[in-house]
Amino acid sequence: MPREDLAPPLAPVTATLRAMFGTDDLPGLAPGLLLADETGWSPATTLVDGSRMPEFLGAAASRWGGTPHACAALAWKSYSYWVALPVVLGWASARRVPLLEPADVLIHFEDQHQLLTMGLRGSTRVAVLPHDPLALAGPPEVRVVDGEAELLRVLRASLLDAHLAPVIAAIQAEVRVGTRTLLGSVASGIAHGVLRAADALPGSSVRTVETLLDALDLADLVELVPGPGGELTVQRRTCCLAFTLPSPKICQGCCVRSA
Repeated sequence: MPREDLAPPLAPVTATLRAMFGTDDLPGLAPGLLLADETGWSPATTLVDGSRMPEFLGAAASRWGGTPHACAALAWKSYSYWVALPVVLGWASARRVPLLEPADVLIHFEDQHQLLTMGLRGSTRVAVLPHDPLALAGPPEVRVVDGEAELLRVLRASLLDAHLAPVIAAIQAEVRVGTRTLLGSVASGIAHGVLRAADALPGSSVRTVETLLDALDLADLVELVPGPGGELTVQRRTCCLAFTLPSPKICQGCCVRSA
């Protein structure tokens, strides 16, 4: 297939985001995900190496006014949700996994209405299966993997091992907050993202959540349970600490919610 006949590699992701939110103007993601102009943006390596971590945590403290560990946990909850969402939706919608190594994820703190905004370098690689049209066309940013199991392994290696885990370590170098608490937000964010996008995704939402969380070894941190109207909701087994803020918030599915 000629490359000019192909849709952009992340077209399934942006289409699913549009179906989820009804707009391309999202609070945590650059429109279209890929950035043509990187002016004013910094790679997420600046969080991993700690150089911008104080700014990140300081922005969270100004936003929420809680204790350092609570603000760090909430900053992480937002960051990990928006970073993981394109990966989750890419895998679930089309088995296309953007490989979000920190050097390819760009961030800024300039929008006063949100904690941070994330976008991707145009050179960000995408892992696909052998039958994907991108595999047949062979553009340089595409990595072809052997099968479903290998795709999930690559998803974990890029999202969790190469990106989220090092950012967790950098947060913990600044403030005391438990790894299980932070990973609970990753698990919850993945489950919430899949459920919100359910109408735009093929297959079973439950199976999608289970497969992704199993691949990331996070399945014990959340549970899918029926909500008041019978719809699936996410029950956390760790807390994001929002209830400790000066203006406390009890999230849906919080593990400290009163009976």
